[in-house]
Amino acid sequence: MEGLREAISLEGVLFGLATYGLFIIVLFALAKLLPGQMIQGQPLPGSGKRLTYKVNGMALFVAVHMLIFVGAWFLDLSLTPLLDHFWSLLVAANIITVAWLVLMNRGSRARLRKAAAGDEAQTDDPKHSVLGRLWYGIELNPQFLGVDLKTFAYQPSLIGLGVLNVAFGWAQYEQLGHLTPQMLAYQVFWWGYLFSHYWIEDNVLSMWDVIAERFGLMLLWGDLVLVPFFYCIGGWWLLANPEPMPIWRVLAIVALHVTGLWIFRESNSQKHRFKLDPGATIWGKPARTVGGRLLVSGWWGIGRKINYTGEIMVYASFALCTGFSSVIPYLLPLWLCVLLPHRAWRDEQRCAAKYGEVWVEYTQIAKFRMIPFLY
Repeated sequence: MEGLREAISLEGVLFGLATYGLFIIVLFALAKLLPGQMIQGQPLPGSGKRLTYKVNGMALFVAVHMLIFVGAWFLDLSLTPLLDHFWSLLVAANIITVAWLVLMNRGSRARLRKAAAGDEAQTDDPKHSVLGRLWYGIELNPQFLGVDLKTFAYQPSLIGLGVLNVAFGWAQYEQLGHLTPQMLAYQVFWWGYLFSHYWIEDNVLSMWDVIAERFGLMLLWGDLVLVPFFYCIGGWWLLANPEPMPIWRVLAIVALHVTGLWIFRESNSQKHRFKLDPGATIWGKPARTVGGRLLVSGWWGIGRKINYTGEIMVYASFALCTGFSSVIPYLLPLWLCVLLPHRAWRDEQRCAAKYGEVWVEYTQIAKFRMIPFLY
């Protein structure tokens, strides 16, 4: 890690601003120009309005693959400089986030002044202070040139994370002439995680962030800074420790990852399909419900927040690829082990208040939150 990173410098920050800024601009242009499915979102709180989104993240994901391939084959492109300037890139990402927020808020305030009175989903929240409005956001669905900015921000976030992760493998190949078994597993894990996200990308339209969270610094900083620069942290330890991991250990981690990814993606997909069509088929049978409202088919009849279990398993597998030389790569799954059980508890409080006796009946069927017989 020490051999690759440099002290933050003005030159490095300028490189970061140019690189990350161009990356976002190219992705935005592709999001605007490339074809995609037009999919109607969930009803928005307050107004009940349903927006239509162009879902073309897979096209962007493939396009970035092609750009990297062309650059490497014809222009001798290397991704290693991204690691050489990693910390300067991190500073640049924060600067870009603030600039995006300022410009977006100016546009949001202009749109709100023109918005129809009584549209609660698109009006400023008087309960929040100035700082609160910056943090939580002013507008639910800000747009620019017809592109929904909230859902677009997932693209530089996840694809940027993918590029940084590939950079670690690229650097190791330049150093060793091959990838270690654990680095190969790490690369395949992350690629599969991102590919599976884009394969069922329309699922994000039923996420709470998209439906009900205003788009402010909280979500924007998480997308542009936290996810790409924190979630790739294990790559440093894989690069610094090239001693090959025993194959039996790699295979055990593969089993953990595949199982966790299946639970995570399939459970979220089941709920999304049910929201779109209450008569959807799940595990070969029509969806079963409690009170006609709560899904008890598939994974949702096993655990009330079983998707969180799968997510923790996935992130644990990323960390396990780094071995046990440092606790730092485990900060992400450990953080999720605190965040997600607490979120599950809060979600259950809201569900109990919303569904009443129907929720009590549901908990008699899905007896566990995340871990059968334990939690």
